[in-house]
Amino acid sequence: MTGALSWARDGRDWPHRAASRFVEAGGLSWHVQEMGQGPTLLLLHGTGASTHSWRDLLPLLARDFHVVAPDLPGHGFTEAPERDRLSLPAMARGLTALLGKLGVEPEGIVGHSAGAAIAMQMVLTGAVAPSCLISLNGALLPFKGVASQLFPSVARLLVLNPLVPRLFAWRAGSTEAVTQLLEGMGSRLDARGQDLYQRLFSNRVHVASTLGMMANWDLEALGRSFGRLDLPVLLVVGAGDRAVPPSDARAVAQRLPDARIETLPGAGHLIHEEKPGDIAALIGAEMLRHREVIAC
Repeated sequence: MTGALSWARDGRDWPHRAASRFVEAGGLSWHVQEMGQGPTLLLLHGTGASTHSWRDLLPLLARDFHVVAPDLPGHGFTEAPERDRLSLPAMARGLTALLGKLGVEPEGIVGHSAGAAIAMQMVLTGAVAPSCLISLNGALLPFKGVASQLFPSVARLLVLNPLVPRLFAWRAGSTEAVTQLLEGMGSRLDARGQDLYQRLFSNRVHVASTLGMMANWDLEALGRSFGRLDLPVLLVVGAGDRAVPPSDARAVAQRLPDARIETLPGAGHLIHEEKPGDIAALIGAEMLRHREVIAC
């Protein structure tokens, strides 16, 4: 696709630019940020986001960990693949190739929203074997009722129309539109956070990849495999999340062999951007807990 984000132009003041590099793996050019030393933590952002969403959390985690945070395919500054490579299994395979190229084996994985589903998919295929998985407002269950049938079909129709991503991007050029979108998820960000999302949403390639990911997303198979996830899973929930109902975490926890829930009041869907200090503390404690178990 043409019209992708330009690192020279759009990335000139990108958060933690000095920690960025570009890596060829799995047929794509990936934008990856790495910071810190110690056990490796893999951070996977959600649909429509990018590495910018970890901007405040990344340096906090880097005090104790080697943190690896890629832009997902077609998101941010990672190259956009063909539409059929935006599915959950395809993204998991792409990230597996990236980790192989980087030569890292994550001891822990943190996934926000759809990133949590990708993390679970990678564990289920044996691509990674972390000591624990931490889901931040994980989007792990299909839409309910009629929406489960309509949503993927509508997204597929939208992404097939080449004018739609351009129109979405044009509309998102409005500060008001971005504010409404973020508040619709129960989140309020500072001006810097809003500006970065506006930069992403104003780009048609990023928007097209976001729609393509939605169109190809199928969580039914993942849900049927929850019982095979033989590792501890921490489900962190924002009490004010309007994108993923907090009740979903309870339903998911009941189907996982080893899961517990931590709920943060006063946080919406972008919980890691709203409360980076609290999230860093939860991740650090969870990693320490399971490292001690392994040592014993």
